[in-house]
Amino acid sequence: MTTTAAPPLTPAQTPPTGRLPHGVGFWIIALAFSTELAFCAVPTPLYAIYQQRDGFPTIVLTIIFAAYAAGVMLSLYLAGHVSDWLGRRRVILGSLLVNLLAAILFLVRNDVAGLITARFISGLGIGILTATATAHLSELGAAANHARGRVALVSTFANLGGIGLGPLIGGVIATWSTRPLTVPFVAFAILLVVEGILLAFVPETVERREERPAYRPQRVAVPAAGRGAFWAAGAAAFGAFAVFGTLMGLSSTFLVGILGLHSHLLAGLAPFILFMAAALAQMVTVRLATPPQIKLALALAVLGLASIGVAAIVASLPFFLIGAGITGAGIGILFRAALGTVAAAADAERRGEALAGIFLIAYAGMTIPPLLTAAALRVWPTVAVLVGLVTLAATLVTVSGSRMLRR
Repeated sequence: MTTTAAPPLTPAQTPPTGRLPHGVGFWIIALAFSTELAFCAVPTPLYAIYQQRDGFPTIVLTIIFAAYAAGVMLSLYLAGHVSDWLGRRRVILGSLLVNLLAAILFLVRNDVAGLITARFISGLGIGILTATATAHLSELGAAANHARGRVALVSTFANLGGIGLGPLIGGVIATWSTRPLTVPFVAFAILLVVEGILLAFVPETVERREERPAYRPQRVAVPAAGRGAFWAAGAAAFGAFAVFGTLMGLSSTFLVGILGLHSHLLAGLAPFILFMAAALAQMVTVRLATPPQIKLALALAVLGLASIGVAAIVASLPFFLIGAGITGAGIGILFRAALGTVAAAADAERRGEALAGIFLIAYAGMTIPPLLTAAALRVWPTVAVLVGLVTLAATLVTVSGSRMLRR
């Protein structure tokens, strides 16, 4: 027997006794969202330390990254949509516990097998979090009478800003701490525990029913009339995250392979600039209509990627960092437009499933570039690989963004 989830709370409704106001709950969920995304990215500048300590080849780093992406996609496919009937708060609590387990594994099993396992488990937690937290913020914001633009801004800033803060935190700790492989995971474990306690007091926005729908994996959950817009937005999300994955994968390659720099702080700074520029660009352009947003996003992304290509040819760190910022700004705007398109096309009671679908497509885009980078570096020189990949990324984002613009 199948049933549909109850509609989300409306602004007129009040939280149950013992729960915090919707406005307070909104900020707690935003904090938990950004913390988990920061945790997933904090190992980025630490991998060089693991590699130097254990002496494993660069291909192992690619496997570790791929393990995380595989965990995200598997979780999105199997469970990214269950909050539509199980409840947002319960699923977010589950993601916090899963990432707490990953943090513990980083501390007790930091050999190669432990790293792969911890990253895969962290991916599982992020997979069930992204769409659920995005939907929960939307519903809590509506119940608290927050402006729709403000809700979307906080949601995407928590996502991209969190990912950007993670590498910077890891880089700072790796530079100045005597225990860089312990301190970040202890700190995040404490944060996750505290946020899990706070989450118990956040209002639920989906009513649980005694009769649950028959379980099935993720599928496209938008009305037939909106599926064209969904797939166009999915292509744009794929292109956006492919660029994110390309630059995340190329950052260390550029610093070490071209500039000969082994700075942990710089290894964390480049992704920080990329993702924070994405989040800040979303703030600046929040009032623009969708078509101008997409046009601006495409122009910025192509300009930024061109700057990165030039940086590879002339071996310029400033060009690389500036290009990362410009590219991040364009991709951030494009990704927000994709999420907004899907949220508008989906039915309210299945918004979580629709968003899970778009995140699944997006993370598939993030998975491929690091694998291509590792394979290409075995055959061609570093500069040729960098220029080739940014050219491919520019083409992909232009095609996918133009398709969404036509829709």
